[in-house]
Amino acid sequence: MGRGVVTTEKAPKAVGPYVQGVKAHGFLFTAGQIGLDPATGKLVEGGIEAQTRRVLENLKAVVEAAGSSFKQAVKTTVYLTDLSHFQVMNQIYASYFEGQSPARSTVGVAQLPLGALVEIELVALLEG
Repeated sequence: MGRGVVTTEKAPKAVGPYVQGVKAHGFLFTAGQIGLDPATGKLVEGGIEAQTRRVLENLKAVVEAAGSSFKQAVKTTVYLTDLSHFQVMNQIYASYFEGQSPARSTVGVAQLPLGALVEIELVALLEG
């Protein structure tokens, strides 16, 4: 299997020289997603809870567009601008990966694009 680009209208469009996802050798590698509403291109309101949900919905859209699912996720990386948000993010995150948690790293960062509070990227197996 070679390299293929994954795009979907159900997740925010790339705003730079990158794509939403890349399929390569049986894996999907997603770009990091922040809490942008794909319909408006703006960061969702509602703090860490709303942003975490939007991030995970954006990732889910990319994963599904690639023909995979969160059950096939093998690794995520979470970036938080405030590690005191970890517990809230973790609770919401856990609800998306029930029974099939991937490996994960969580990193505290000084700043994310557009003032986002959380960004998550994902690696998954391609189904079939």
